[in-house]
Amino acid sequence: MSELGEFLKAKRAAVSPQEVGLPAVGNPRRVRGLRREEVALLASVSVDHYTRLEQGRVAMASENLLAGIARALRLSREEHEYLWMLAQARPQRACTVAPEIGGALRDLLGALQTPAIVLGPRTDILAWNAGAVALFMDFAEIPPAQRALVRLVFLEPRVRGLFVNWEQVAAEAVDRLRMAAARTPGDSRLTHLVGELSVHDADFRRWWAGHGVRSMAGGRKQLRHPVVGELELDWQVLQVLTAKDQTLVTYTAPEGSPSHEALRILGSWNAESPARRPGSIDADH
Repeated sequence: MSELGEFLKAKRAAVSPQEVGLPAVGNPRRVRGLRREEVALLASVSVDHYTRLEQGRVAMASENLLAGIARALRLSREEHEYLWMLAQARPQRACTVAPEIGGALRDLLGALQTPAIVLGPRTDILAWNAGAVALFMDFAEIPPAQRALVRLVFLEPRVRGLFVNWEQVAAEAVDRLRMAAARTPGDSRLTHLVGELSVHDADFRRWWAGHGVRSMAGGRKQLRHPVVGELELDWQVLQVLTAKDQTLVTYTAPEGSPSHEALRILGSWNAESPARRPGSIDADH
C-alpha cells in the first residue's frame, strides 16, 4: 500500500464512530476506528472514489475532496497539509550537488552570539557556529553523509544524552522527518536515512509506523549539558529565502533567566577552546 493509503488507514483507525456521531454498527466491529464507507459518508464522496484514493488509484484529488476527508478524519492543520502533499506527490530527482551556503548566511552564523545551525531538507546539518559546537558537539567529527540532525538524535550518544525529555524530542523529530519526506517524494537519500534508523532503533520504527506529522516551527527544549548543567532553550526556525530548502535554527533563552546566564558561560568556555570552531559542509559532500 502507498504512503497515502497507509496514512489514511492509520488516521481512520484512530477515530471512533461515536466521536463523529455515527452508530457503532457491528459488535464486535471488524475494523478499528472508521470503515471506508463511513469516511466516505462523512466526506460526502462515493465509497468507490474514496477506496480508489486510499488504494492509490486516483491520479489527482481535488482540494474539496481532501478538505472533506480531513474534516471526516479530524485531521490537524499539519495532517491536512501532509494529506495534500501525498495526494499531489510526483517523484522528484534528488539534488546530488553539495548545497551552497551563501556568504551572507555564513557571516550571520559567525555573528550570532547564540547557538545556531543551518539545516537542509533531510535535517542535514549544513553549517553551524561556535555556539552550536559548544552546545551540542563538533559536527565536523561526523562524516558529512551521516550529519542529519534526526540521525544524531537517535544514534549519537553525545547528542541523544543532552535531552532531558529525549522521547518527546525524538518522537517529534520523526514526525518532522515524515513531513520532509512528503515534500521530497522519491528522495533516495531520505529513504536510506529512514531505513537506517528503522534498522538501528526500535523507537524510531514504532514512531514512524504511527504516521505522525509535524512542521518544523519551533518550541522549547530541556537539556542537561555536561559543562553548564540544566538548560531551557527556545528554538526557532527561520526560512532562508535565498536558498531553497535551507533553514536557520537558533537556540536562545530569555534574558535574565538562568539558562541565559548558562549560555553566556558556555560561550565564554567555548571562546577559551580554540579547537571548537564553527564549520560547514565538506567540499566532497
